[in-house]
Amino acid sequence: MAAATSVERVDSEMTRIMLGVNESSMKGYPNASISSKSAFEWTLNKIIRSNTSGFKLLFLHVQVPDEDGFDDVDSIYASPEDFRDAKRKDKIEGTHLLEYFVKRSHDIGVACEAWIKKGDPKEVICHEVKRVKPDLLVVGNRGLGPFQRVFVGTVSEFCVKHCECPVVTIKRSAEETPQDPVDD
Repeated sequence: MAAATSVERVDSEMTRIMLGVNESSMKGYPNASISSKSAFEWTLNKIIRSNTSGFKLLFLHVQVPDEDGFDDVDSIYASPEDFRDAKRKDKIEGTHLLEYFVKRSHDIGVACEAWIKKGDPKEVICHEVKRVKPDLLVVGNRGLGPFQRVFVGTVSEFCVKHCECPVVTIKRSAEETPQDPVDD
């Protein structure tokens, strides 16, 4: 019981930042999206800086069942070793995305957790914020115009309006924007 109390105490002393991350939508590019990488790099450079022991990053990837076609996944990955035993099927289902962020965090000494949920990303992110209670949510923003937002929708705007914690949205830089701004 003392170990759990110690972990809770350490966790409560850390600033917990949740990052909503997703895969790139560009064909032939099975990696983190431009917006997710930008949000992660911004968090490292502007918030964490050199205070790696004062923060814990919480990476959430939401898969849309109709698009991804998989069963419910509720696994938590807290170190690079957690990914070594993942089955090939799991890699297809998004763990490779989380592995990127967890590995980078461990390489620089930032505590983290990562998990996958399924559903509508904006609804799931808000639900997870309510459940996990992070100090801050950081999400990428593709910078879509009003016409594109009507058809594509925007998770970041929904989170700003509905999440129960402060939300920072990180817009892609002009040089990072693909030819089709809907791509990420």
